[in-house]
Amino acid sequence: MKNKIILLVSSLTVVFLLASCLKDKVGDYWVDGVAGKMYATVPSYTLQQLALQPVAGDVNFSFLVNIATDALPTEDITLTLAVDPASVTQYNTDHPKTSFKTFPNVEVLTTTIVIPKGTRNATAKAKVWGADALNACDNFMTAISIMSAKTASGKDVTIAGNMKSYLLSLPIANPYAGDYLMVEGYRIRPGNPTEFVAANTIETLNTVDCKTVSKVGFGNYTAYSISIEVTTNTVVVDGVTCFMVNATPFDPATGNSVGGMWATWTGDATLAPANKIINYYNPVTKTFVLNCYYTSSAGNRIMYEVLQRQ
Repeated sequence: MKNKIILLVSSLTVVFLLASCLKDKVGDYWVDGVAGKMYATVPSYTLQQLALQPVAGDVNFSFLVNIATDALPTEDITLTLAVDPASVTQYNTDHPKTSFKTFPNVEVLTTTIVIPKGTRNATAKAKVWGADALNACDNFMTAISIMSAKTASGKDVTIAGNMKSYLLSLPIANPYAGDYLMVEGYRIRPGNPTEFVAANTIETLNTVDCKTVSKVGFGNYTAYSISIEVTTNTVVVDGVTCFMVNATPFDPATGNSVGGMWATWTGDATLAPANKIINYYNPVTKTFVLNCYYTSSAGNRIMYEVLQRQ
């Protein structure tokens, strides 16, 4: 007769551990062959995900550790945990289509956990930091593993080899997405006065991919949108190393390009910027300077915008 276990453990896990076969309803019963045995596990052993904002500061997370048994433990059980880069490497090996990098800044806050007798579970805690200094286009991951498990009397508890690690994907959000104040902005239709953007206008840049954002419209014109890709090419502006951008006006209805960037500053001569450097992103002030155009039968329409992150 099979005994029910309190924490549900999948039949696949038991099969992997013991080459046994679960004949009853999946996840509901403890296999006869392991009655009386104990296994230290991480119940959420499949890849989890925690999205990070590209800002400084700690991000805390937690996960459950467990003693899988058919009866409650009669002794306290102490688990030790550690960051385990080898498990990241193993994950990439087991999943050839992935190429995760090990997240560089991880600390286990509960390196030792005591699961009191008569219980099965405890919560492990850890933190990561430094997402602001990493490339959002890289795929990051960390692994925290059960390194040892012992009863109060000193007996080793078997660590379930395929359930020993908490695997956590750590994607970093696009650092350029967000709300921007249009410090300066206008559109010029050839032969017409400069059309200024209203003061204190806020523009929202939305994520396209890890290095590209887009927004609706420019100046007072909202029929077209702009895609802005931040490149690795640099230019020094007032002593700051800035990144050149590829800014492309496009028709959101079709996705087709409807213009491009000016090669040199082009705009209202009475408002020319002192350095006349255009189409770049300043990472210090978090500012985009865009000078683009969209085509029309009457000639290219001029757009100039300075957008500062809020």
